[in-house]
Amino acid sequence: MKQFTSKELRNTWKEFYKERGHVDVGAVSLVSDGSTGVMFNVAGMQPLMPYLLGQKHLMGTRLCNVQGCVRTNDIDSVGDKSHVTFFEMMGSWSLGDYFKEERCKWSYELLTQVFGFDRDHLAATVFAGDENAPRDEEGAKCRIDSGFKPENIYYLPAEDNWWGLEYGPCGPDSEMFYIADVPDCGPDCGPGCSCGKYTELGNDVFMQYEKHKDGHLTPLSKKNVDTGWGLERNLAFLNGTKDVYKTDLFAAVISYIEKTSGNQYDDDNDKTRSMRVLADHMRTSVMLIGDEARLTPSNGGAGYVLRRLIRRAVRHGRILGLKRDNLLDIARIFMDEVYSDSYENLVSNREFVLNELTKEIDRFTATLENGMKEFKKILDAGKGKSISGRDAFYLYDTFGFPLELTVEMAEENGLSVDEEGFAKAMDEQKQKAREGASFALSSGSGDNAVFDELDESVVTEFTGYEKITDTGKVVAIASDSLTDSAEEGGEYTIVTDKTPFYATMGGQKGDFGVISGNGSFRVKDTVKLPGGRTGHVGVLESGRISVGDEVTMCVDAANRMTTCMNHSATHLLQKALQTVLGDEVKQQGSYQDGERTRFDFSFGRAMTEDEIDKVEELVNEKIMEDLPVVTDIMSIEDAKKSGAMALFGEKYGETVRVVNMGDFSKELCGGTHVSSTGKILCFKIMSESGIAAGVRRVEGITGLNVTRYYKKLENEFKEAASVVKATPATLSDRLSKMNAELKSLGSELESLKSKAAREAVGDVMDKVVEVNGVKFLPVKISGVDMNGLRDLGDQLKEKIGDGVLLLASDMGGKVNLVAMATEGAMSRGAHAGNLIKGVASFVGGGGGGRPNMAQAGGKDPSGMDAALSEAVKVLEGQIQK
Repeated sequence: MKQFTSKELRNTWKEFYKERGHVDVGAVSLVSDGSTGVMFNVAGMQPLMPYLLGQKHLMGTRLCNVQGCVRTNDIDSVGDKSHVTFFEMMGSWSLGDYFKEERCKWSYELLTQVFGFDRDHLAATVFAGDENAPRDEEGAKCRIDSGFKPENIYYLPAEDNWWGLEYGPCGPDSEMFYIADVPDCGPDCGPGCSCGKYTELGNDVFMQYEKHKDGHLTPLSKKNVDTGWGLERNLAFLNGTKDVYKTDLFAAVISYIEKTSGNQYDDDNDKTRSMRVLADHMRTSVMLIGDEARLTPSNGGAGYVLRRLIRRAVRHGRILGLKRDNLLDIARIFMDEVYSDSYENLVSNREFVLNELTKEIDRFTATLENGMKEFKKILDAGKGKSISGRDAFYLYDTFGFPLELTVEMAEENGLSVDEEGFAKAMDEQKQKAREGASFALSSGSGDNAVFDELDESVVTEFTGYEKITDTGKVVAIASDSLTDSAEEGGEYTIVTDKTPFYATMGGQKGDFGVISGNGSFRVKDTVKLPGGRTGHVGVLESGRISVGDEVTMCVDAANRMTTCMNHSATHLLQKALQTVLGDEVKQQGSYQDGERTRFDFSFGRAMTEDEIDKVEELVNEKIMEDLPVVTDIMSIEDAKKSGAMALFGEKYGETVRVVNMGDFSKELCGGTHVSSTGKILCFKIMSESGIAAGVRRVEGITGLNVTRYYKKLENEFKEAASVVKATPATLSDRLSKMNAELKSLGSELESLKSKAAREAVGDVMDKVVEVNGVKFLPVKISGVDMNGLRDLGDQLKEKIGDGVLLLASDMGGKVNLVAMATEGAMSRGAHAGNLIKGVASFVGGGGGGRPNMAQAGGKDPSGMDAALSEAVKVLEGQIQK
C-alpha cells in the first residue's frame, strides 16, 4: 500500500477520473436544499440525485468530485476510532455513459496501480439475486475480468448489495474490501463480518432497473453508475491505522489538546473519547458555519444540530479542562492548517466562524452556570436517589444540558437519572411540536395526495408574468377527493391547464380573485401542487363548474399590485442591508402579501437606529430614482456567474429568472414585480427584531400603506396633545413640564411615606434585645411597602449602632420582610440572608440575600409574630459566643 496525505488523496482521486474523461463538478453546500427531505447532504450522490433520476447535467455524462457530508444520526457513537459527524465522500458517476465493464476495470486500477493494494488481499461482493431481480453474474464477471480472484467474489442478498428508493431507478451494488492476514472468525467469515478481517474500501452502484409503483422492475434504457469511497476511512487505512483521529486531518488538533490539557491520547479511555468528540464536533461546527450556507446555531432544524454539536464540544472541553479560547484555537487549526487549501469558504468566512463560535460558547457557558445552580436546587430538594426524567428534561430544555451531562453530574453525587422519564418528556415535546407544525390547505382539498391520481401530463402553465386575466380549461377539481364538478356553496381546489394566479412560493403569498364560467368561484388562496400544478383554493359562490369547462380567471388587481410593490421593495431592502451592514447579511427567509413585507437575515446583533434610518433612506432613494425592473431568463450557471443573489436552500431549475433593478440589485426570483421601482412609491421600516440566535427580522410597508401609517400617527399625535391640553407643536414642552412636576411629587410622596413609617413604628428602642451579646431589634408594623421598610431599616440601624434588625410589615394582606446586619454583627456570625431564609416560611413566603441585607415576601400576615419570635432562635444559632 502507498501512503497519502489527505490533500494528496483528494487530488489523486480527481485526477484519476479527469484522465478518464470525467469533469470535476465541485462540492455543494453541506446544508441540503431540502429536496431530499434531510437537513444536510449525507452522501456524495445526494446532490446528483436529479441527474441520476434522468435530468440532464450541463457538465456532461462523466462526473467526479469530493463532497463534504454531515451525518449526526449516530452522534452518540462519536468517540471511538472511526465515527465522525463530518466526512468527505470521493465520488464518480456515469449518467447513461459507461457501465459495469469500465467501472470495474477502473476500480481495480485505482486499488492496485494507484493505491498499491495487491490482488491477493482484495475481495468484492455482488448481488445474490432474489424473486425481484436475477443474480448479478455480469457484475461478478466484470470484477473477475478486471483482476479480482474468483474465490474472492462473494454473493450477498439485497439487504447488503441492492440500492433503490421507494420507486424509480434502482439496481445491484458491488462493494470492495481489503482482506487482512488474520484467520477466519468462523465458517461464515466474509465481507460484512464484524470480526475486522474485511475492511470496506468503496462501493459501485449499478442503476439498471426502474422500480414501478406496483413493485415490478423493468430495465432502464440508460443505465447509471454511482461510485463512492469514504476519504477518512481510506486515508486512515492507507496510512496503516484504523483510527481516523491519527490521520493528518486531526493530528494537529489532537496534539494541541494534549499540550493544553496535559492528557495523552490513548492513555485513558474516557479522556481519549473526550478528545475525539471535541475534535470531531469542533471540525463539523467549523465546516457548517464556514459553509456557503453560513449556518448559525438556533433552536430548530439544522441550526439546532449545530448548537448541539458546539455544546457537546464545550462539555467535553470542560472534562479536559479546556476553555473557550482553547476551543477557538482548535477552530483556527482546522481553518488555517488542515482545510485552507481544500475549502475556500473557510478562508473567506474565517472571522464569521470565530464570531459565531464565540457567541454560542459564551451563551452556553452562561447557561451552564445557571443550570448548575438549578441542578444544585434539584439535589437540595432531595427527592430520593434518582433525578426525575422531568427534572432532567427541564435542565435540557431550559439550560441546554445534554442528558449525558446531567447523568455525569448525578453520578458524581451518588444519584441516577430516570432516562426513560426523560425520553417520555422529550417525546411529549416532540408531539406538541408536530401538532403545532401540522397544516393543510386553507380550504378545499386538505391532502395534496388526492392529485397523485392525475396523469403526469396534467400540469399548469403560469401566465401571470404578462397578464392578470386569462382563459383556461378546468382539468381537475378536488374536495376530500377528486370530483367531476363543484357544487354551489362547497369548498374546493380547482386546477386549470393555465393560470394568471401566482401560487404561494418563494415567500410571496398567492393571489386571490375570481374564476367564472358556468358558475362563479371565489379564489381565496393559490397554492403550488406536486407535479407542476397550481391549485386555486376557494368557494363556489354560484352556479356549477365542471372538469373540462372553459373558464375566465381574474386576479384581484389591487392586491397583486401591492404585493408586487412589497416584493420589489424586499429586493431593494436586501441590497440596502448588505450595503449598510456588510456581507454578513444573508437572506434567511421572507414573506410578502398585499399589506406588508417581512425579511429575515443573518446578522449577529440588533441594528442601531442610525443603521435602520440609513437602510430605509437608501431604499427610498432607489425608489425615487425609478430604476427599471428587468427580468432575464438564463441558465442557473450563467445566473451565478452574473453575480445574481440566490436564496440558499431554494430549489432552482436549470433555467431561472434573474430580476435586475437598475445596477443596484440582481437576484434569482420567480415572483412578480413592479415594472420600475418608482411604482413602489415609498417604503417604511416598521420594526427590527431578533427571531433566533444570529437571525434578525425587518418588517416594512410600501405605497399607500405608508401614507395611511403616517395619517394614523398624526391622528394619535393630535389625540395625545389634546389629552394633556396642548397642541402638537407644544406637546414636547408640555410633557417636559409634566415630568418635572411628577418627579417633584414623587420626591414629596417618598418623604411622606418615610415620615409615616417612622410614625408607625414609634419609639422602638425599648424592643431591642441582646442575643449572645449582639443587639437585635425585631419590629412589627403595618402599611409600609418594601422601599419604605428599607429606608426605615437604614434609620433604625443608625439608632442601634451595632447589631441586627428584622422588620415585618403587613401591606394589603401581604407581608414584607427586611433584615439588616451591621459590620460588627457580621463579624460575630450574623447573616441577614440566612436569617430571612429561616423565618420567611412562617409568613408563607421565601427569600434571601446578602449577609448585610436581605428581604422576602409572604402571603400570611398571621404568622408575623411567630416569624419575629423564630428570628431570635435563628440568630442565636448564628452568633458566636
